[in-house]
Amino acid sequence: MSVSNLERAAPASAARQQFALDVRRGLEQPCQKELPSTYLYDAVGSALFEAITHLPEYGLTRADERLLRRHSAAIASRLPAGTVVAELGSGSGKKTRYLLEALAKHRGLLYFPIDVSPTALAACKQELCSAASVVPLEHSYFEGLQIAAGRRRPGEALLVLFLGSTIGNFDRAGAREEFLRTIASILSPGDALLLGTDLVKPQSQLILAYDDRAGVTAAFNRNLLARINRELDADFDLPQFAHEARYNQRHQRVEMHLRSLRRQSATIRGAGLSVNFEKGETIWTESSHKFDLHQIPSLARATGFTHVESWVDFEWPFAENLWVIPANPE
Repeated sequence: MSVSNLERAAPASAARQQFALDVRRGLEQPCQKELPSTYLYDAVGSALFEAITHLPEYGLTRADERLLRRHSAAIASRLPAGTVVAELGSGSGKKTRYLLEALAKHRGLLYFPIDVSPTALAACKQELCSAASVVPLEHSYFEGLQIAAGRRRPGEALLVLFLGSTIGNFDRAGAREEFLRTIASILSPGDALLLGTDLVKPQSQLILAYDDRAGVTAAFNRNLLARINRELDADFDLPQFAHEARYNQRHQRVEMHLRSLRRQSATIRGAGLSVNFEKGETIWTESSHKFDLHQIPSLARATGFTHVESWVDFEWPFAENLWVIPANPE
């Protein structure tokens, strides 16, 4: 094996070990089996999620894009000239174009897309090279953000984009606040965050968005078990697990589960684990928290920001929220 192949194999092996550890930890939970939602997004899962964003029942992505298309000029007017942009989890960057073009009207713009996927970063650079000077950063969110913050010139403000509804996917108590505080700790007074938040809406509308009639979300959810089969040498019987979406009103979140249709067991050789399921028992795979508008300024204050303004789409209730780091934090 060549040196370059060894270098590629080491991270892959470490990632597989972490995957096995997380699967074992989640499926050994005594009360509610669970699996981290990040593992939904392998190549197959990401393709299925892209298909979900085009479904008539799932209006979130279209609402996000509508807001950026309609209000980018207003958002840009709230930011100082010479603002540098960094986007967490940029993907292809298609919807970001509206904002970059508004910010770059009177001068060149430096844009740092941050993603762990080299494929996504390459697509992003191709998509946005005419709108800004694109400097892709293949790093984790915080590593990439620290690099972007360090590369701006004196006097330049930094705008961080965290679009879509990813902030709603944090499951562990306090994880959302911890994540936002870490972003705030990297930024300087006058820097800003544009945060996408999906808003509370009728329960029937939410359930359809996460359990579509065509079954694409069901395939997306079950692919997590298929991934464990592929990568960790497991023997989950996929047809014996049903996709289920439920709304937890107390916590304002949609939960995705995989429900066992019979009493059964599965062996995950790559994790050194055998796990039993009772009929009706579920694996909790993802949470999607929804927000009320009045909660957003409070969340900003609690995490080191000041809320400036929210732009709201009422066709599919969703908000883009502009926060800044105050000069004199309380």
